[in-house]
Amino acid sequence: MSDHLLSIDEMKQVDDYLDRGYKVHSVYENLSGMFVQFERQEEVRLQILTAEARKYFAAMLHEQTLL
Repeated sequence: MSDHLLSIDEMKQVDDYLDRGYKVHSVYENLSGMFVQFERQEEVRLQILTAEARKYFAAMLHEQTLL
């Protein structure tokens, strides 16, 4: 899968969790990517590999903290 398509897929996953009411619980980043733990009634973890999706997630996280 190309980086562009992977980025789009990762951004859709972030949107999906946020649209379903999940909140960001924690973020961990290392050389393997960014690991985001979402929490609602249960916890789910998403690994974000691409730089585009990381930037998108950062913007969504900033928006979440402003609300």
